[in-house]
Amino acid sequence: MATATMVEEQVVYQRPEALNDIPTHYCPGCTHGIAHRLIAEVLDELGVRERTIGVSPVGCAAFAYQYFNTDGAEAAHGRAPAMATGIKRVLPNRVVFTYQGDGDLAAIGTAEIIHAAMRGEKITTIFINNAIYGMTGGQMAPTTLAHQRTTSSPTGRDVALTGFPIRMSELLAQLPGAVYVVRRSLHNVKEIMKAKQAIRVAFEAQINGLGFAMVELLSTCPTGWKLTPPEAMEWLEQEMLPYYPLGDYKVADDVAPLLKKRR
Repeated sequence: MATATMVEEQVVYQRPEALNDIPTHYCPGCTHGIAHRLIAEVLDELGVRERTIGVSPVGCAAFAYQYFNTDGAEAAHGRAPAMATGIKRVLPNRVVFTYQGDGDLAAIGTAEIIHAAMRGEKITTIFINNAIYGMTGGQMAPTTLAHQRTTSSPTGRDVALTGFPIRMSELLAQLPGAVYVVRRSLHNVKEIMKAKQAIRVAFEAQINGLGFAMVELLSTCPTGWKLTPPEAMEWLEQEMLPYYPLGDYKVADDVAPLLKKRR
């Protein structure tokens, strides 16, 4: 008679405590979910979940407060940095972050993010750049590429008429109050791991009271781009990366030691 062999199982991967176990409203293939997971993992690893407050604006990120198992607040369109500033100044021991899309941060909220960075507010911003207005119907955004087709630029973005796509990381990196400004991407596993490292450094910069930090994440929008999820990943790599190069655009001297620890 055969004897059953006992196999010891060990959990090696599970849902982060900082991420709620609920369905999301995001479209299939959207990389917002990857960004959420990375943020949640970092909050758990840093042990700051219970004192973290996330600020969501209008846009695809509007319901982010439902997905993170932290305190959360909803801001008016573009005003997440202002709300985060108020929360952080009143509750300086809290870890405060904004989670914003390009239509929010780089359009109606441009003034808010620039002045928050200029003042050196001790908050962390996660900036999702998918080069389009995702929630409202796939219209042209400030980050839409030249000649890119959207519902409001069906023949492609005409830079002579609408101007050039804005590069927010390069812009904010020039401001003295910003201590850590980087651009990463979510289009493959290697870049996703680099994105997580950057998110961790951005939160550590805040925890150490160093100043304003932003991580820009190039993200896909298969529905808005009218592509399949695999096609969207390829389009990001082929079309977005040349105009939005990945890299560290501002690493202040006080932040450099945090960066070395992650490598």
